[in-house]
Amino acid sequence: MSNVTNVMATINKRDPIGVNAKSGEAYKVLIVDDSTVMRKIIAQILRSEAFDIVAEASNGEEGVQLYAQHKPDIVTMDVNMPVMNGLAALKKILETDPNARVVMLTSESEQKMVLEAVQSGAKNYVVKPPDRGILLDKIKASLAK
Repeated sequence: MSNVTNVMATINKRDPIGVNAKSGEAYKVLIVDDSTVMRKIIAQILRSEAFDIVAEASNGEEGVQLYAQHKPDIVTMDVNMPVMNGLAALKKILETDPNARVVMLTSESEQKMVLEAVQSGAKNYVVKPPDRGILLDKIKASLAK
């Protein structure tokens, strides 16, 4: 077990969900959201559970490029972004990696796009602003799929 895992397990009184129990390695995460504040919130929540944030993107096009570069274990993807929206980025990522795990983040008003995203292959979705417990539960469930 790494030092980070030991510290997190001590703090949390349990193993952090951001560490793969089999390999002992932190899960790699790509955060894609046009809001700097939202990226920071998501990153803070995930780092609190020992996830490794390998990259952040501010639009879907950057997200697709960074996915190819970093091959993360999971992606959090905003639905509504400039340049390329999350739905288009999801489809491009799944074209290159059908096993990609993507959790969509959306506002209440974008439910139709979320349904389409889930039908297109997103593993889960979370309504923004994300509740810590819900976000972690959805990511944990998506990693198990």
